[in-house]
Amino acid sequence: MAVSADGATLAEVAAALAAPGKGLLASDESVGTISKRLEKAGLVNDESTRHAYRELYYTSPLGEAGISGAIMFKEALYQSASDGTPFVECLKRQGVMPGIKVDEGLLPFEGHDLATGETSTKGLEALAAAAAEYVKAGARFAKWRAALRINESKGYPSERAVELNAQQLAEYAVICQAAGLVPIVEPEVLIDGPHSMQVFGAVSERVISTTVAQLWRKEVQLEGCLLKPQMVIPGADSGAAKPSPDDVAAATLTCMRRVVPAAIPGIMFLSGGQSEEEATINLNAINRTAQKQGKAPWSLSFSYGRALQASVLKIWSEDRSQAQEAKQMAVALAAANAAASLGRYEGPHPSVTSAKSLREEFRGWRADESVVAAK
Repeated sequence: MAVSADGATLAEVAAALAAPGKGLLASDESVGTISKRLEKAGLVNDESTRHAYRELYYTSPLGEAGISGAIMFKEALYQSASDGTPFVECLKRQGVMPGIKVDEGLLPFEGHDLATGETSTKGLEALAAAAAEYVKAGARFAKWRAALRINESKGYPSERAVELNAQQLAEYAVICQAAGLVPIVEPEVLIDGPHSMQVFGAVSERVISTTVAQLWRKEVQLEGCLLKPQMVIPGADSGAAKPSPDDVAAATLTCMRRVVPAAIPGIMFLSGGQSEEEATINLNAINRTAQKQGKAPWSLSFSYGRALQASVLKIWSEDRSQAQEAKQMAVALAAANAAASLGRYEGPHPSVTSAKSLREEFRGWRADESVVAAK
């Protein structure tokens, strides 16, 4: 039986991460991605600013607010709070498991570009050695992101893109489990494009089912991993009226029931450009619908980045002396989504950002390293 670094089985760690009323903070932005967010907020992008921003989260009482794990970027995994306490220990003291982003960004297929083309993900070659080091540093779980683009006129996602990304996700999962890390498998279908909700659902079924098939082929222990997909929503450029939360819930649950095995303990949805409030309300609807229908064998929770950060960054960037208020917002956003993961969110939502989408078109590339085309 696969065992994590502290003696718990991988299945036990995965179950704890996806426990009822618990979810994940995705704070694993690469230097390239977080630099864009900080600069957009009017902040200087340097290590000191990134450290101070992350400290807001890792020293807030997120555990009691419903956060079971925090996905970290490598830079933060080895950093400490202002009082000298390692961030990893800050999290563990409040019952939050440290996790680590292990992929190294997206690579365009040969002849494609990151903005409009198809991609694979970089990082498998050195993953085994890196995973062993991350375990020594205190990580309990890991995350690898694949990104699949819909473009109906070009036939995206192509069979090649779906299969290659599924294979990479499965290889990553095998390597991480061997090292004692619970892998979060993220086959993200991007919201970019004018496609309908129906097309998004069909592509999601195809992508997730192919990924699950590769997990089986690679003999990944399903009980010791988690899935991180997008909810089924229309493309951001579809021009159609936004679907109701009940419609999002119905389409998302239909998709998940068709392709996600009951052995996987948790489906931890990404927010994927939804507004903070929208991500909470849709998650709440998914859980309420699942409870009414009684046909959901997995935890239906969250692994949110922007939907747990936008208001915090807004408060802090406008006045960095308001760190305590920013930390209170981090806790409030976590608590709202923890309630939604039980179908118990009632509002009002704590967000101080607009209801506009948090979509970002720059995600996926690494500003700190060159891009090499995938053959």
